[in-house]
Amino acid sequence: MGLLVLALLAPDLPQFQGKAFAGRAIAYPIALMALPVAWQLFGLRRIPFPVRSDMLLGLPFLIDMAGNSLNLYDSIDWWDDANHLGNWALHTTAIVLLFRMFGQPRAVQVAAGIAWAGATAILWELAEYVAFVPNSPEAASAYRDTLGDLALGLAGGTVATLALVLVPRVRARAVAEPVAAKT
Repeated sequence: MGLLVLALLAPDLPQFQGKAFAGRAIAYPIALMALPVAWQLFGLRRIPFPVRSDMLLGLPFLIDMAGNSLNLYDSIDWWDDANHLGNWALHTTAIVLLFRMFGQPRAVQVAAGIAWAGATAILWELAEYVAFVPNSPEAASAYRDTLGDLALGLAGGTVATLALVLVPRVRARAVAEPVAAKT
């Protein structure tokens, strides 16, 4: 949240120009609150809150803001691609863990993870198009970049889903309960 405030207070810094921070200042907090609010609204208080999923859903927003604040998107050619791949792996893992928490079979976890990765990659790219592309110098390369971002988002989410659901060692580690503190 501090990095969002910085971007809003210092919009003239080159790393923040033309990056739709007013939209991010609205969308990011809403996205960060979605899981906790849903947990309260739908009576899930009786089930322990999924802290890991909450962290995995929020981490991509922090990574994005840190990358913008440090001007990594404009100074490192592969930064945007790495974010689409890695951030989709993170938040898709969060969704698969939620499906696992509710006892869904592995086939449902795989389908949900891949569907989540694909749908959110499309929605993100639509939002980027509306926010960045019209009347910008990026318009000429937007189609190629969008296709690459869609592919990387879907690939990151799919690989994370398959690793989490199908690789036994990863699957076991993801469901392991934390060790109780010794008294």
